[in-house]
Amino acid sequence: MIQLDLIGIGTGNPDHLTLAAVRAINGAEVILLPDKGADKVGLIDLRRTICATVLTRAVPIVEFAMPLRDGAGDYAAAVDAWHHAIARVWQATLAQALPQGGRAALLVWGDPALYDSSLRIAARLMGQGAALAVQVVPGITSIAALTAAHAIPLNPLAGPVMITTGRLLRAHGWPAGADHLVVMLDAGGAFAALDPAGITIWWGAYLGMAHQALEHGPLAAVAPRILARRAALRAQHGWIMDIYLLKRETGDASW
Repeated sequence: MIQLDLIGIGTGNPDHLTLAAVRAINGAEVILLPDKGADKVGLIDLRRTICATVLTRAVPIVEFAMPLRDGAGDYAAAVDAWHHAIARVWQATLAQALPQGGRAALLVWGDPALYDSSLRIAARLMGQGAALAVQVVPGITSIAALTAAHAIPLNPLAGPVMITTGRLLRAHGWPAGADHLVVMLDAGGAFAALDPAGITIWWGAYLGMAHQALEHGPLAAVAPRILARRAALRAQHGWIMDIYLLKRETGDASW
């Protein structure tokens, strides 16, 4: 039996780790770090830094190459095939690292429960008969990091907020029934497809890191600046993770 701890590590700042995360990392027999290739070397470097910062004993670290998702064809089918490929890599990596079983830790960006596939991939392995037990250690989400960076509440007073993706926003526009909208996993500027009238945006990239970038204001005014800044930052660092909150004016001033 292998126990797999899926540990939320926040958005790249070692200060984001909870005490539970630090204990889980130090309690592992092996730590798994996903390598997403040369274009995203900064991501694995941050995970290495986190391990170097919080480890209080020698724990073997195993880096494994993450399969790439096919960007062509049907999106759902491509994601399913990608998850299958990742599950196979996990299985092989765990079998090699812990042939007699034991405890492994996998460092997950943000929180494993929010727009991350780790839990689904682990469930896929268990559904295929793998002797695997999963424990989740929650982490600070990019949503929490965004609202903290801008010092704003996430939701209107006693009101709802919707979380969606850039892909859905670009394809379907503003969701019906929502006035506060968090947009994640945006490949680049889906907000530019909206009519900006009456919309305010709070945008953040590299949240919690030394090179954190923030923008805020009426969408019509700041959208071009965000797009230009995003492109420049991606060119500079080779990768970018950003998120934003959109508020549509409804005449209700409460927040």
